[in-house]
Amino acid sequence: MTIDRIGPVDPVSKLNKTENTSKVVKKDKADSITFSDEARNMSEIYKATENVRKAPDVRMDRVEEVRKKLEDPSYIDSKVVEKVAEEVMDLFGLS
Repeated sequence: MTIDRIGPVDPVSKLNKTENTSKVVKKDKADSITFSDEARNMSEIYKATENVRKAPDVRMDRVEEVRKKLEDPSYIDSKVVEKVAEEVMDLFGLS
């Protein structure tokens, strides 16, 4: 009986063969960014805080308005004094 050779005897020759490769498909998608609701809320809080910090501590328009009212002698009457006294007491928790 004779055995004929079916294929190469070298087992490495099988690994040297290359297979067909497919082309890389490029996506035409642009980069994008999304922000969470928590990040949006924190941004709004930060902006509001910065606006408050930039605002003046004393509103001069209100100071001038009160100054003019106090210069008028008819402005200060018993009703005004009572209201101011009540608000001061409420402020200090005395009522």
